[in-house]
Amino acid sequence: MTDRDGPSVLATQVVAADRYAEELVGGVHEHGAEIDSLIAELAPRGWTPQRMATLDRTILQLSIYELAHRDDVPTGVILSEAVELAETYGTDDSPRFVNGLLAEAARRLRPAG
Repeated sequence: MTDRDGPSVLATQVVAADRYAEELVGGVHEHGAEIDSLIAELAPRGWTPQRMATLDRTILQLSIYELAHRDDVPTGVILSEAVELAETYGTDDSPRFVNGLLAEAARRLRPAG
């Protein structure tokens, strides 16, 4: 959790990231403006992405990238893993916050066919 962009962080790691991690980080970097715009639109009133806990925002960014750009990853898997990360590493409120915002993002980005 630094103020450097994801690709820069990956480039300085002692152990190379796996291919999927590189794709996620690159995708969030490339589509960051559209991802943050959706987060801001879906967030509760007064909760800009910059005001959110860095970990929560990072989980949301990765998950929204997957929802929007990785059709091969099931929606349920994306939401489940995001909530699990929030439960493990976030605050007591993180899982509910992440789940609620991502559920709405999934409805918009992957409407039931």
